[in-house]
Amino acid sequence: MTVPSNQSRAAVVTGGSRGIGRAVALRLAVDGQDVVVGYVDNETEAKSTVEAIETTGGRAVAVQVDVADENGVRALFDAAERSFGGVDVVVNAAGVMILKPVVQLDLDEFDRMHRTNLRGTFVVAREAIGRLRAGGAIINFSTSVTRLNLPSYAAYAASKAAVEALSPILAKEARGRDITVNAVAPGPTATALFLEGKSDDLIQHIAKQNPMERLGRPDDIAEVVSLLAGNGRWINGQTIFVNGGAA
Repeated sequence: MTVPSNQSRAAVVTGGSRGIGRAVALRLAVDGQDVVVGYVDNETEAKSTVEAIETTGGRAVAVQVDVADENGVRALFDAAERSFGGVDVVVNAAGVMILKPVVQLDLDEFDRMHRTNLRGTFVVAREAIGRLRAGGAIINFSTSVTRLNLPSYAAYAASKAAVEALSPILAKEARGRDITVNAVAPGPTATALFLEGKSDDLIQHIAKQNPMERLGRPDDIAEVVSLLAGNGRWINGQTIFVNGGAA
């Protein structure tokens, strides 16, 4: 089917207050979708994203949510339905990245990453599969690091590899519902999450490893999410690596 790009569609974007999530929220609004900006703690940035959408004539609301809490996630979808009448697209962009060698990573840090990255994606997707209208889409987030085998990324990559395993199975479980489920796996992208704690020399080294000789931009990732959230209906059960050829 061809999905109309108009204000009748509504998207929930977790982690929508900053980084890639913010870029996705802004892009979906440009596409004509109403947007629910899910955020965990930074209300100021979430409101800034909403205001940016409203400035361009779109409609958006910000809702605080712990994606790993099923009651909070249920309330998030309730808020979306109250605001916009239903939900058509869910983007699981909320994520935590802590980089340490396995021997140095505290188990509380391990649990924190997996609680958000895996459990959070699972909880949101489980709620979404029963709430999305026909023609809907679930877009989860993995990472290109699952193929790069970089030191210090083990726990983070493991949490995202699990998301890659979840997504195509959920696509098959949605049989007959006209709902697609895919995962997007960005490469190194110029966000605060990626840049934090890295020297300029290291950032330049990583950028040069890409045949495009630059880091990804949040808008690069949002472009692919836009396709999956709209007319890319024949893409289903896939992990799409969006990295400029880095992996």
